[in-house]
Amino acid sequence: MHEGCSGVFENGKQVVDKIRMMGFDTQPMILPLIIKCVECGEEFEMENHEGKCPKCSMVYGVTPCHAFDPNNVMAAGKDY
Repeated sequence: MHEGCSGVFENGKQVVDKIRMMGFDTQPMILPLIIKCVECGEEFEMENHEGKCPKCSMVYGVTPCHAFDPNNVMAAGKDY
């Protein structure tokens, strides 16, 4: 089930499901990332491996192995 840093995800829901299952969703990232919401365009600081746009509630996730780059953050859906 755990592929380490080699896991491949097709979409943001898979990322969020994985980090929730592993208990990383509420874990703070080493460095927070500035994310531009794909839904509403709002920029916000993502501090944990799971984050939510404060304007439109789009949920985002990133695995710990890939949390160094905002391009690795994937949208999972509003209020997912």
